[in-house]
Amino acid sequence: MILLISATLSASEKLSVMISKDLPYVYADHMGQKVKIMRIQDTSHRISDDYTKTSRECPPFCIHPIKLDKDIKSVSELEVLDFIKNKEGLLVDARLKNWYELETIPSAINIPYATVENASKEKMIKLLKALGAKEDKSGKLDFSNAKKLLLFCNGLWCDQSPRFIRAVIKYGYPKDKLIYYRDGFQAWKLLGLTTVVMKEKIKK
Repeated sequence: MILLISATLSASEKLSVMISKDLPYVYADHMGQKVKIMRIQDTSHRISDDYTKTSRECPPFCIHPIKLDKDIKSVSELEVLDFIKNKEGLLVDARLKNWYELETIPSAINIPYATVENASKEKMIKLLKALGAKEDKSGKLDFSNAKKLLLFCNGLWCDQSPRFIRAVIKYGYPKDKLIYYRDGFQAWKLLGLTTVVMKEKIKK
């Protein structure tokens, strides 16, 4: 069961918190369900979970630069929403499965960075083929039809999506088919944008 984390409104109600001046919401397909991505309408709302934390030990939780690589595009929330709306490729949550199942961005699929980083050559080639790459008779990979991937993780202090990106680049994944949402899930939540969960968090 998918649970939406967002304020819901009737069609007759006017949005007091738009995404941008001309954009009230965006629809996404998440596991076969239509999800309306919008911002929480309660202007007194505060984040109250793990993403309120400002400081984590560095290393390993150091702030990442906006650009991972001069040839890899970095984006913010509006570009992520365009990517989702226009179905430009795959939105990839590179976090570990337990984080993904707790809460993620609508339409995101989960390919944990650790799965990619620690994969054998055989498993990596299988994954790359699933992403659209083709292997010729000599074993060389052709990425002409590979999908465009937009990757994110927990936030600008999280290195899970950068590690995923570095791992696939080693196998020749084209940099122009990789997009980095550096501010990630923490910024998404900070802006009050809709999220989905597959499992309810167990309250201690």
